[in-house]
Amino acid sequence: MNPLTAKAADTTALITGATAGIGAEFARQLAEQGHPVVLVARDAVRLMATAAELEKRYGARAEVIAADLTDDAGVAAVVARLTDPAQPVGILVNNAGIGLLHSFAENDIADEKKHLKLHVETAMELTHAALQGMLERKSGRIINVASVAAFLPRGTYSAAKAWLLSFSRWANMAYAPHGVNVTAVCPGFTHTEFHDRMGMDKTVTPRWMWLQAERVVREGLADNENGKAVSIPSKRYKVLAAAARVLPARLVAGPPRRAK
Repeated sequence: MNPLTAKAADTTALITGATAGIGAEFARQLAEQGHPVVLVARDAVRLMATAAELEKRYGARAEVIAADLTDDAGVAAVVARLTDPAQPVGILVNNAGIGLLHSFAENDIADEKKHLKLHVETAMELTHAALQGMLERKSGRIINVASVAAFLPRGTYSAAKAWLLSFSRWANMAYAPHGVNVTAVCPGFTHTEFHDRMGMDKTVTPRWMWLQAERVVREGLADNENGKAVSIPSKRYKVLAAAARVLPARLVAGPPRRAK
């Protein structure tokens, strides 16, 4: 075992939303690096299948927690794992997310509250839990999967991701000097199940705007390891985020969502 793999074997990574899309890719790349992984998602069957695949393919130890992170009991189960001193978690990836197809006024407010809880409250609570042991050990990595939408005016999804972006920037400034890197990874449109679950017509978005999850995760992990507070995968989205700071909102809002 080389030194890098040996070091990874001592650092457990916990990933939420780990059975599909960007979360599954984080689990795959971290397992490939040699990290034991804790996979969190709602679907127990898919969790077990994902864990078995990672163990078979990479020899990584894979633990599963079936939990709905829009539910207090589900969040509590993950908090308990993050704060278990006998099984320290050195990397936290807050990736679990949902999207709402319609406009704020059209959505059921119960769905909006779940959306806000998952993207903001749950991410905040899990980060707080993980920080306790990381600060004590003076070592840790936290990745909050935000979105380039955090820079754009796109309803409550943008608002929630903007909170996550601002929080991550501050947290990295506050805790990097104590050994804990915190990074908001802000991808643009990425080929995953996310938009399909929303029922969104993906043809509305030009082909050049779509990224692959492998690239998003690879760049996000590298930026986090290098201590960057914000990671925007690809030059095209770096340009878009920069333009959003100076151009009128209506020009950078992006294409409207449309049902299939």
